Amino acid sequence: MDIISHSLWGGLAFGRKNKKDYLWALFFGLAPDLFSFGLFTVASVLGLVQSPDWGNGVPHPDSIPGFVHVLYDLTHSLVMFALVFGLIWLVRKKPFVPMLAWLLHIAIDIPTHSVQFFPTPFLEPISSYVVNGIMWGQPIIFFPNLILLGFGYLFWWYRKKLVKK
Repeated sequence: MDIISHSLWGGLAFGRKNKKDYLWALFFGLAPDLFSFGLFTVASVLGLVQSPDWGNGVPHPDSIPGFVHVLYDLTHSLVMFALVFGLIWLVRKKPFVPMLAWLLHIAIDIPTHSVQFFPTPFLEPISSYVVNGIMWGQPIIFFPNLILLGFGYLFWWYRKKLVKK
C-alpha cells in the first residue's frame, strides 16, 4: 500500500481518541516505510547512494542498496513489532495504542505486495516466508482502498458532528 494510505488507515483505526493519538497513529502508520524507503530517498537526494534503476516504472529491487532491504525486513516484521510494542508496554505500564497502526501497516502489506517487489517478510527473523499478494497499485486494490478511506473518514467526521449536537 502507498505510504499516505498506510498513515491515514493508522489514524482512522487508532487515532480517533484525540489529536495527539491521531498524530502518533499517523506516524506509526507510515513509520515502516519511512524508516526504510524514506531514509533511502533522502540519501539518494543528497547523493549519498545511487538512485535506483526505474526500468518499468518500478525500481528494480537489485538496484536498491542492501541497507534498505534490511530496514524494510525489520520494520515489516511482526516479531520486531511485538518486541518493540512489548518493550514500550513494559516501560509505560500500559499499551501505547497508536503503535497498533504499525501492526495494521504490516497486516495490510502482507496481501498487497507481490514477490516481485518487496514482499512483506512478516515472520522475520524466524522465517523468510512471504505471501505473493496482489500489488497495491492494481486497480482492484487501489480504488477500493481510496473509496474505503473516504467513507471511513466521512463516517468519522459525521459521527463527531452528531456527538457535538
